[in-house]
Amino acid sequence: MDARGLVWKISFVTNVKKKNPFIVGNPVVLAIDIQQGSFVPPPPNFHLPLMPDTIERMSRTRSVIDAARAADIPVIFFQEIHRASLIDFGRELDGSEGLHCVEGRPGTPIARDVVGLREDDYVIQKRRYSCFFGTELEILLKALKAKTLILIGGFTDVCVHYTFVDGHQHDYHCRVVHDCVAGSSIKAHTASLEAMEYLQHGANVDCAYAVDAFAQHASKGTDA
Repeated sequence: MDARGLVWKISFVTNVKKKNPFIVGNPVVLAIDIQQGSFVPPPPNFHLPLMPDTIERMSRTRSVIDAARAADIPVIFFQEIHRASLIDFGRELDGSEGLHCVEGRPGTPIARDVVGLREDDYVIQKRRYSCFFGTELEILLKALKAKTLILIGGFTDVCVHYTFVDGHQHDYHCRVVHDCVAGSSIKAHTASLEAMEYLQHGANVDCAYAVDAFAQHASKGTDA
């Protein structure tokens, strides 16, 4: 191996963490699929090995939402919802997931009381896992002059992860509050957090860190 190849290999495998700031420019919180179904026991035929503290994690999202509101940081709420005819599921039923988030079913509405949803909040419905796919999200983020996206909700390994990746590829600074997201399993949750951290170092923070960062951001003022 010549010198150029050696340098390339060393730089590629380095484990040195880059010190990226938590908030760059204007932040926006994405509250992803915090819906009623997260707060009721799964049906008998449900087979995903959910994290045992899923309800606690989803309830904790309220702390992030309230802190964002106090700091005048916009919050966008997402609801995955599919037509009762099932025509818009596409390939979502080809893997581990069964029918979910069907309109008219009790588990599909946003958990309004848990998240403190207001009549004038930004709410976006989506038919796919990523919050970017086939929605108005990019238009709204441009209007808000957003630079940093802070993700909460679920599943960590599905809607949160795919939204993070799409945000990354749209050149947003993406962050995830790791104790305010829940995965389809502990293994999948952990793997997705590692994958997101791989894309942007410092992406994973806990609720207390995010709340404190919001307060500090508010004291400094936002970027135009």
